[in-house]
Parts: sequence; C-alpha cells; structure tokens
Amino acid sequence: MFYPEEIVEEVRSRNNILDVISGYVKMQKRGSSYFGLCPFHNEKSPSFSVSPDKQMYYCFGCGAGGNVITFVMEYENYSFKEALEYLADRVGMELPKGEESKEARAQAELRVSLLEINKLAANYFYYQLKQPQGRQGYEYLTGRKLTDDTIRRFGLGFANKTSDDLYRYLKSKGYPDQLLAQTGLVTIEERGSHDKFWNRVMFPIMDVNNRVIGFGGRVMGDGTPKYLNSPETRLFDKSRNLYGLNYARTSREKYMLVCEGYMDVIALHQAGFTNGVASLGTAFTSQHGVILKRYTDQVILTYDSDSAGVKAALRAIPILKEAGISCKVLNMKPYKDPDEFIKNMGAQAFRERIEKARNSFLFEIDVLKQDFDFEDPEQKTGFYNRVAQKLLSFSDALERDTYTQAVSREYYINYQDLKQLVNRMGLRVSPETERAEGGEGRTPFVARERKREKEDGVKRSQRLLLTWLIEDPALFDKIEGIISPEDFKEELYHQVAQMVFDGHRAGDLNPAGILNRFINDEAQYKEVAGLFNASLRESLNQEEQKKAFAETVKKVKKNSLDEASRAASDIEQLQKIIQAQKELKDLNI
Repeated sequence: MFYPEEIVEEVRSRNNILDVISGYVKMQKRGSSYFGLCPFHNEKSPSFSVSPDKQMYYCFGCGAGGNVITFVMEYENYSFKEALEYLADRVGMELPKGEESKEARAQAELRVSLLEINKLAANYFYYQLKQPQGRQGYEYLTGRKLTDDTIRRFGLGFANKTSDDLYRYLKSKGYPDQLLAQTGLVTIEERGSHDKFWNRVMFPIMDVNNRVIGFGGRVMGDGTPKYLNSPETRLFDKSRNLYGLNYARTSREKYMLVCEGYMDVIALHQAGFTNGVASLGTAFTSQHGVILKRYTDQVILTYDSDSAGVKAALRAIPILKEAGISCKVLNMKPYKDPDEFIKNMGAQAFRERIEKARNSFLFEIDVLKQDFDFEDPEQKTGFYNRVAQKLLSFSDALERDTYTQAVSREYYINYQDLKQLVNRMGLRVSPETERAEGGEGRTPFVARERKREKEDGVKRSQRLLLTWLIEDPALFDKIEGIISPEDFKEELYHQVAQMVFDGHRAGDLNPAGILNRFINDEAQYKEVAGLFNASLRESLNQEEQKKAFAETVKKVKKNSLDEASRAASDIEQLQKIIQAQKELKDLNI
C-alpha cells in the first residue's frame, strides 16, 4: 500500500515521539532533551536522546537515530507499512483504503499465498505422522519422551519417504510450479520436481504471530544432513527468527533460556520452562540479540556442555552484552544438553541449576584457565596477564573493580596485586597493542574519537554546518548571501541542505518530516538523523561557538570554490572564483 507523503507526515506528527518511546525506554529530562539507556546497544550511561522539539531520537553511542516511525520499525522489527498502521491505530487515525500499486498488491498476495502453502504443508506433515507411513517418525518422538499434547502444541509431523509426496499434494490443491518454487518446500526441475524434505520428522517454524514461515527436518536413519532447514524465502530469514519465541515471549519468567536445537526447546517447554528458544540452524547473531532484547533483559545460555557448546557460548556472550542483555551460562554436566539433563535429573534439578547459573564473565575466565598449566610459574603469570586484559574490557571503573574483586575471590589471586596489574596494563595500552590484542582495553569513546579523526575534513565541515543551522535557525541570517545548498558538495548533504534551506525560507523547518524522505534507505536516514541531533553547544563556550561556526562556514565555502575552479570552463568564470576566494579570506561572520 502506497501512502501519500502528507498522510505519512500526519501520522508522524500526531504521535508524540517522547510518549511513544517512553513506553519502551525510561527517559529523564536533561536540558531541552530527554535521555535514557539505548534499546539498540549495551550501555551503562544514558546516551540515547529524544528531542521533543525536533520530534527525533538519536544515540550518541551507536548512532541509531530517526523519528517516531523509524523507532517503531527498528524496535518492533516492523516494515514501514506495519509501523505506519500501528502508529495510526495508536492515535485513532484511519488510513485511506486507496488502491495499492500493482507491484505492491502482487507482493502482498504472494506473501499471503506462501503463508497459506506453509500452513497446508504443516497440516499435511502433522497428518502423516499419525498414519502407518509416519510410524517411524512418531516412534522417534515418543521415544524422546514427547507427549501427544507436546507434539500437537508444536505441530510436529513427518515427511514421507516418497521424494515428491508433498509436491503432488500441493499440486492437487491447484498451486502452480512458479509459486511452489518460492516456498522452499519443493525443487522444480524439468526432469522432475521433488520435495525439499522427505523421510524426516518435521518441525514447523513459526514467527511471533504463530504463522508458519519455514520448517526444520530431522532425518530418520543415517541420512545426511542430520538436520535440514528451509532455505531463505520471502517469509523465512533464519537470522531474524528464533524457534519457540512465539510461545516464550508470553512467558512470565524474567529471563530467556537460549539453547541449541529444536528438541532442547521442546523438552524445556514440556518440562514447564516455556521461556526456551533456539537459533535456527545458524550461529547466534547480533540480530538474534536485538530480537531478544525486546522481550527480556536477561538470558541464560543452555548450550551443550561439549567443546562445541562452549565455543558457541563464548561467541554468544559478547553479542548479548552488545544488545544490552545480562547473560549467565548454565552448567549441565555430567549431561550434554537440557533434554538429556531433564530426562535424567528432572525439572526441579534443572531449575536449581538455573539458580546457580554462572556469571558470563566468570565463565569466560573458567574457559580461559583451561589453557594454562598452573604448575608452571610462567604459564600461571600468563594467565594473570590475560585476566587483567579481560578486566580492562570494562570501561566503567566501578564495574571493573567489582569484577576484579570477584576474580580475586574465585581464583585466590591477591586483590591488590591484581588491581595493580590491571592498572599498569591499562596505562600501557597503545594503538599498537590494541590492534595486536584485538582492541582489548579500548573504550567506545576512544574508538569513536579515532574514527572521527579519520573522517574527511571537507565532508565533516559540511555536516557540522548543517548541524549548526538545524540547531539554531537564527544562524541563517549570518550566512545570507554567503552559503547556499549548492555549496554542499556531498550528495546526501546537498539534498538535506536544500530541504533545510527551503524549510527555513517557508518558516517551517521540520527535521522529523525531512527524515521521512530517507526512511527507505537505512544508511541514509541514520546519517541524516545524526545531522539533526548532534550538538556542539555542550562542549563549546559562546566565543568558541562563534569561532567554530565561522571557520566551518569558510571551510564549506572554500571547498565549494575549489571545486568550482577545477570545473571552470572559461577565464572570466575563473577570475570571478579567484576574486571570491580572496574575499573569503577576509570574511568576518
């Protein structure tokens, strides 16, 4: 559905951004803006700001920014259309039922058809499980101690041994090959079409709204691969979905249990742990972390206790921390996984293990310790140095000291000695050692500052000038006749400058409205949001502000004149540019 720009702007303007975001993030007033902890990355000190005047948000830590529409899109993982409809409904606004474009209508119809086919397939697999041909699959599931209620709740089924069984069934329902080819359920070939899944126990994969978007299949017998997932389709993106989340998101528990596979999730839910989820045949990703953050602030990793499970936990821990999620690791030894543990020890014993789950940082130290021989003084010293390096990853001094005390107690290391080692190592950290050690000890602030220092000076000047003009519209009077949108040579900044200058002339400078123009390009709208939210006033006094503004104007104009001189086509034009360059040196703003 295409909505006119004026409709989009009305929805945006009727939803006060502070009211909307306050429903997700605790905000506190600071000056003319409100600050809170960013919902899009992990931080201890609030750097996520909301400006009621501009009707925009921006995180000075991770760069996330936008207006109320983009916030809902990013936080709820909504499409633009879904976010607009949500916000319209929030304020009781009825969106027009105008005609969709032919392309948009075709895409919507395709999505509906794919969901219909997936639902049909799930019902078909479930039916086959209870038939004679599905006996092997049913016995496998009951042999894993699953009840009929659990099988029904998760819609488990069976794909027959015949390799085109599902294909023939779907064809009988009237679906054409061209559509079936897009489901990920069948392969269409000239020499004969066949099913993606056969001779497998089937696990329907559902989105948070309980719609079947894909499948996983576990082979019966010795076939390979043991587990097979649907390929990426218009419905199914394994990096943006978690198995079991449709049920886990309604759990009353304050934490989520993240495990490795379908059977672990199902075993957990059957035992009463309805907050269990798993990634879908892929390693845990940052997108998974963002999704979990919508529903919880704490995760307990229940990965397999073997070396592969330990490695998976070590990969997931920093991702969860980056997403702003507190993380612990559950010890299931002597058993391999949650399913095996619960079968042997029971649900109560598993809950006791949850209560004793290991702090993720101490778990990392436990794993690190295994690489060192404490009987060897050199290796023992090496272990202490590695521990000190890891402690430097805490940028907050109080938090670092708390963990230093914890490590001291756990590993019988003298606290004062360890603290001194951490401090000495922190003082020695240099750009070279940071690179050699993978960035250990580098604070986010230092990393951002170094990145800024490398930015192209010309581009930075254009960005700064736009920021000044948006921050203080009165400055337009100071540059009248000196700077125009044409002086912004960076293409994106030129577009924004034209809108900003036009808005100022019309007496309607609307940053949040301007951002709507870039809403379909994530990279652009984040950069534009940065323009509308940066501020120099907090770090510069009045005289410094005047000097910085004047220098910025001159830099932008100088670059514009330099480019014009290189493109000059005749001597008269070049002479005018040279004269303008001379006048610029004496310009006093």
